[in-house]
Amino acid sequence: MSRRLARETALQVLFQRDLTKEPLITSEEVQHWATEFVVPEASRKFAQELVDGTIAHLVEIDNMITSFAQDWTISRMANVDRNVMRLATYEVLFCPDIPGRVSLNEAIELAKRFGGEESAKFVNGILDGIVARISKLERKEPIGK
Repeated sequence: MSRRLARETALQVLFQRDLTKEPLITSEEVQHWATEFVVPEASRKFAQELVDGTIAHLVEIDNMITSFAQDWTISRMANVDRNVMRLATYEVLFCPDIPGRVSLNEAIELAKRFGGEESAKFVNGILDGIVARISKLERKEPIGK
């Protein structure tokens, strides 16, 4: 399974949803973009989970991003940057099997590939704070939980 291709597919769907502001049938959109990127079936399933999870937790995710984005509102951020961070923040908050640093590094690569000149630095600056906070909270959990 290629998680990178799955993330690229999920990003395309989230970007499209954010840009058009129209409700989408996410399974159809994931299928469309997965076909476009020649994504294997196992990766398509992961892409679908990323899209559905990000959309389901969008308010919480946007609040987390906003809390680390000094002087930036979600609406002021570039569309690609915003959706790369949403995707990565979903992984950090709700996918315990994926290390936070992996999600951060993948987000930086997505930002480099699909974003503007400064996207990778911007995404890194915000997500690094989120990953650090979540890692710190996890270390405070009692052993055995």
